[in-house]
Amino acid sequence: MELGHDSVCALATIVELINSSPTVTGEESLPDLAALHSLVERRAVSEPGRLTADDLAQVHRLRNRLHDIFLAPDQASAVTLVNALVADARTTPRLTDHDGWPLHIHYFTPGARLAEHLAADGAMALAFVIAAGEWHRLAICAAPDCDRVLVDLSRNRSKRYCDARTCGNRLHVAAYRARQKTG
Repeated sequence: MELGHDSVCALATIVELINSSPTVTGEESLPDLAALHSLVERRAVSEPGRLTADDLAQVHRLRNRLHDIFLAPDQASAVTLVNALVADARTTPRLTDHDGWPLHIHYFTPGARLAEHLAADGAMALAFVIAAGEWHRLAICAAPDCDRVLVDLSRNRSKRYCDARTCGNRLHVAAYRARQKTG
């Protein structure tokens, strides 16, 4: 599945955003404006504007809506949720070539608040994945004690864990040890 750089970045941003939720990890990883600023800087979100406590509250609400898409029981439900998010975000596609990147499309309205910006770009990236017939690439980590989300962008659709170094490695080590005990 071929996605542009901007869509890949938007997907990574929404995965990080969802995985910051206490409903996913058991603790709030986006508790205040400093953490929100850090997310914006880490993910190189363009044109974030001046962030306020209201932006943090809006991003928390968006995070829940995005999580619902990953938890959708079927593709039709995911489509409904993505379409609602795209409509609410008032997407406004426009070409841009900022910060040394070649021409790409932003979907947020210039001057949009951060949550609307993330919703527009993130929802469109999710729409591209679903429209490509790849809804199953939006997943929950396969580790039994992990509820983090992931987007499997691997060529062979083999990504099962949110992080191969933690969840994947932990399960592989456990399986190895179990084999050693029985063997």
